[in-house]
Amino acid sequence: MSQDSKKRFDRIVAILIQLQSQRIVRAQELADRFQVSLRTIYRDIRSLEAAGVPVAGEAGVGYFITDGYRLPPVMFSREEAASFVAAEKLMQKFTDASLRRHYASALFKVKSVLRGQEKDYITALESHIHTVPLTAEVPDALGVFFDSIAERKQVEITYQAFDSDDIFQRHIEPVGLFHERSFWHVIGYCHLRKDYRQFRTDRILSIARTHLPFTIDHHPPMEELRSRTESSPDVRVVIRVKKPAVRYLRHSRKFYGFVSEVEKDGKVEMTFMTWNGCEGLARWYLTFGDHAEIVEPEFFREMVRELASTTLERL
Repeated sequence: MSQDSKKRFDRIVAILIQLQSQRIVRAQELADRFQVSLRTIYRDIRSLEAAGVPVAGEAGVGYFITDGYRLPPVMFSREEAASFVAAEKLMQKFTDASLRRHYASALFKVKSVLRGQEKDYITALESHIHTVPLTAEVPDALGVFFDSIAERKQVEITYQAFDSDDIFQRHIEPVGLFHERSFWHVIGYCHLRKDYRQFRTDRILSIARTHLPFTIDHHPPMEELRSRTESSPDVRVVIRVKKPAVRYLRHSRKFYGFVSEVEKDGKVEMTFMTWNGCEGLARWYLTFGDHAEIVEPEFFREMVRELASTTLERL
C-alpha cells in the first residue's frame, strides 16, 4: 500500500469513528480536522457508503450514521492509551471528586479493550506520573454545572464572596466554565441581579440541581461574557528582569496583564497593564524580586516595599 493510500485509509477510519461519536458531523468540520478539501471529504464519505456503512446526510446540516449500526470496540494504539493516563493525572489535579470518579470509570473501560502488551505499558506508566489533587469545597460542583448546561436547567448555589462575610443564595443559568489561576470559574445569568455574573467554584458552599428551565433562549458566547465581567486594566507597570530568570516567568506573567518585553542593557524589560490595585502583581513580583528591579511607577515600588517589610517583620 502506498503512503498516500495508507493516509487515506487512516483518514476514512477516523471519519467513521467520529461519525460514531457524534450525532451529526458537518463536512467542513471533517475538512478542518484532516486539513483536506470538502471534495476529498465527499469522496471519503462515498467510500464509506460503498463499504456498506449506512451514512446519511442532510444539506446544510451534516452527516450521521443510521441508528443501530455499530462496529466492534476500536483498538487504541499504545501512544493513544498513554495519553489517557496523562489526562487522568490532570483530571486528578484540576477537577473535582465527581468528575475524577467518572473519568476513572471511563478509563477502566478503555483499558479493558487494550491488548496485553499495551496494558503492561500503561501499568508501568501509571506509577511514575503524579499530581496533587485539587481540594474542592463542593465535590460535585463541576458535574452539576455540566448537567445544567447540557440540560438547560437552573442551578441553586450558596456562595460567599472573597471580600465579604455574607453568604447568599442565587439561582443561576450557567453559560460556561473556564479554568484560570488554579481555580474553576462559572459564568452564568443570575436571577437575583438580572445580569451575568462570574463565580469561583471553591467559594460555593452548596449547590443543588433544580427542575427550573432556562429563561433565556440564547445566552451570549463565553468570550463576550468574560470580557464583560473583567474591568479594563488602567495602570502601566514596567519591571526589568535578569535574563536567566525570564524563562521561568513566561507562563505565569500572562495572569498579571503582561503586554510586551524588550531587551535592555543585558536584561529583559517587561511591560504590564494591570488594575489600579496592583496587589496581585506586587505579590507575584516578590517571588522573583531578587532577580528584578522596578522601573515604574513609583507607587508600585512603594507597594512592593511595604509587602516585603511586613513579611520581614513576621519572620
